[in-house]
Amino acid sequence: MKYAFLIFTFVFGISSLASAQPAGRGRGQAPDPRSAGGGNCANNPYNCIDTPNPLTPPDTVWMEEMTWMDVRDAVKAGKTTVIVSTGGIEPNGPWLALGKHNYVLRTNCDAIARKLGNALCAPIVPFVPEGSIDPKSSHMLTVGTISLEESTFEALLTDIARSYKAHGFENIVFIGDSGGNQEGMKAVAEKLNAQWSAKPAVVHIPEYYAYATVAKLLTDMGVIKEGAKTDGLHDDPGIALNMFITDPKTIRWEQRVKAGKATIDGVSLADKTKNLELAKKIVEMRATNTVAAIKKALAERKK
Repeated sequence: MKYAFLIFTFVFGISSLASAQPAGRGRGQAPDPRSAGGGNCANNPYNCIDTPNPLTPPDTVWMEEMTWMDVRDAVKAGKTTVIVSTGGIEPNGPWLALGKHNYVLRTNCDAIARKLGNALCAPIVPFVPEGSIDPKSSHMLTVGTISLEESTFEALLTDIARSYKAHGFENIVFIGDSGGNQEGMKAVAEKLNAQWSAKPAVVHIPEYYAYATVAKLLTDMGVIKEGAKTDGLHDDPGIALNMFITDPKTIRWEQRVKAGKATIDGVSLADKTKNLELAKKIVEMRATNTVAAIKKALAERKK
């Protein structure tokens, strides 16, 4: 009886291991080197690395909206720069959604990639350092915030960069919409450039985060008045407008207009048409400045 049990256990174990093999690969069958797309090339030609794309690619620079064939063909066509943007989940006063920085990046990364012409946007990294978790500090004092340890953040960025290196991207660009993201991105870029000898080149672009230039733009246009009193919130006209162009709901625009609360730091946000005009100027300026900084940084890395 003892030996029968052992034989049953052995046979059952072997059977379980065999059934756990990836579907379609076959027991003892060598993996097909042409397989891609999450399946086996032998099972369907759409799983083969060199099968032509059966559809016209969408008009997007966001890889998460593309199929693997779309990305493959975009890289072959010269889109060999990837922009890795970091946002955050943090409190932003009573009007702005917790994902403030992510909404801003949704519009800005798109504009930057299109202006560069040879770039795609990676999915936005929404989790960043926001303060210590235990004991709570900084933004972690407010419910809803998600924070990472600096080491976790840098490890995440490193693996993202390694993934794009493995897929043949020639330039990896880090931009961050929050102040607490900057040092980690800088550290990872410097570390990877030293390891990879700029192949691919990895750059952090601090110029993207220059929110002072947004305030100056709005001041020069007379939107922000010199010496105007602020509301003392983690909010301002520049960032609210940059969010508005992505989605007015993220700044609770409709509810605020109805409640007579559609102002920030003395600037009215009630006029939808004017908001869009101002937001387009903000996005254009930030994209133009960032593209210039990216080109300069990449040229210096490759010297």
